[in-house]
Amino acid sequence: MEETRDTVRNGEQDGGGAREPRPRHRVAVLALPGVPPFELGIPSRVFGSVEDAEGRPLYEVVVCTADGGPVLSDAGFVVQPAAGPEALAAADTVILPPTHAMPQLAEGGPLPPEVGAAIAGIRPGARLVSICSGSYVLAAAGLLDGRPATTHWNLAPEFRRAYPKVRIDEDVLFVDDGDVLTSAGVAAGVDLCLHMIRRDHGAAAANRAARMCVVPPWRDGGQAQFIDRPVPEPTLASTTATRAWALEHLGEPLPLGKLAEHARMSLRSFTRRFRDEVGMTPGQWLTAQRLELAKQLLETTDLSVDLVAHRAGLGSGNSLRAHMKTAFGVSPAAYRRAFSPIAPG
Repeated sequence: MEETRDTVRNGEQDGGGAREPRPRHRVAVLALPGVPPFELGIPSRVFGSVEDAEGRPLYEVVVCTADGGPVLSDAGFVVQPAAGPEALAAADTVILPPTHAMPQLAEGGPLPPEVGAAIAGIRPGARLVSICSGSYVLAAAGLLDGRPATTHWNLAPEFRRAYPKVRIDEDVLFVDDGDVLTSAGVAAGVDLCLHMIRRDHGAAAANRAARMCVVPPWRDGGQAQFIDRPVPEPTLASTTATRAWALEHLGEPLPLGKLAEHARMSLRSFTRRFRDEVGMTPGQWLTAQRLELAKQLLETTDLSVDLVAHRAGLGSGNSLRAHMKTAFGVSPAAYRRAFSPIAPG
């Protein structure tokens, strides 16, 4: 992964003479019988929207099947793949959408032989990704044993019984465990793809892809899956306008009382409504948004760490360093070196 990203970036910065064609990150999407078309199309749509500064695609996405033949989707039409299992051996990232045609997996049963063989053919070092119940396929192959993972919240009790060695967490949108990533249902697959783009090429590239797909650019993986009340009741006030206003004023002090006043709610009502709508407290959300702004500033400007912290509303450079170390495990300087095309050296 680092190799692919560094190769692309170095290609951008080479000066003089003709540039070598930049290698594209290869994504193979394994379509299994009973695949839902929406989830199958997410990787092609999201990764296909990522381009470099010259408008050249940074990812190559191919849909394949375990034997190279067509598969029947759960919508009743046939998916004709572009490739067979050989695509898995060449992929940098392999994505497994759900399947609704392998009920034995819900009981911890085995993969069909051709699927097991296809999974075994994935090249060592490839990044493995599941969307929704695609996690069952990874678990059945033994690839999630001992790892943290997620799946759709409604499937978590069943999953936990079938695969007790997996550390399942149904309260998050996605889990990034380095070379293995899993997401919850449907829209969380979009969130995970954008997260991978951000990890590969930085927040600016992920934001551009999100704009092309007309989706929110960022939802933290630790955000709740909105199990109880996914949509606010129409008779209740919403915090949406206040969140939009806060995003325009991240560099200013935004105490809880000021947010509640803007929303014209009591502190108690605002806090409860905010958590219902967003899945986290106002303070947690503000910190996450400020860190996202700080990352964008580190990528796209040469501002000092202290100025980045100030503009993002995180106070001092020391505060920003502490927050980034806790949230991402890196310092602002290390993040800038990894993701900013204008970084020195």
